[in-house]
Amino acid sequence: MMSVTDISLELMSVTVNAAMSATVNTEVQQVGRWEPDSRGRLREAAFELYAERGFDQTTAAQIAARAGLTERTFFRHFADKREVIFAGSALLRGQLVRGVAEAPHGLGALEAVGYGLQAAASLIGQSRRDLAAKRQAVLAANPELRERELSKLAGYAAAMAEALRHRGVADPHATLAAEAGTTVLRVAIEEWVNGDRERELSTLVEESLAQLRAVTVGS
Repeated sequence: MMSVTDISLELMSVTVNAAMSATVNTEVQQVGRWEPDSRGRLREAAFELYAERGFDQTTAAQIAARAGLTERTFFRHFADKREVIFAGSALLRGQLVRGVAEAPHGLGALEAVGYGLQAAASLIGQSRRDLAAKRQAVLAANPELRERELSKLAGYAAAMAEALRHRGVADPHATLAAEAGTTVLRVAIEEWVNGDRERELSTLVEESLAQLRAVTVGS
């Protein structure tokens, strides 16, 4: 008789014992109920409904129904309807910190932050610009969500400042550079969403950084 561990290993290697065929068939049926790109469909449906009805008037059940999925599927992907808007925040924060930490040695604080911003831009730039625009519209229409967005930005700044300290940058330079960096990212994203659709976010981040440097030297 095979142990549970043996069965798990057999399933993972797609080598199924004949005695487990009934169980395997059940597993296959369960997997088959997962719809393709259900997370993306839920996000698109959510932003459509937020625009039509408002965030507060939209429920998870309505989002799932618009996407042609079940409410249970919605909660497999998102903890609540706010997480549709803020999903990926932890990953973005990680990109910012990693970019700062891995910047070449000898760079100034703002230059190191620039590496973090470019790492974040490479992640954000993979998303659909039209959904990013809808997200911005939802935030603009909802003060509570804007407050949470500002809290997220503050968290990004704090994380980058800590990464700068690990590089030997003392305060207040670490904090100032990190705070300035989050402002640069916010401005670049707004331009990416609302401006020329042919321009990449990474380019806009670099231009915003250059503009910040110009302001700081008074030119």
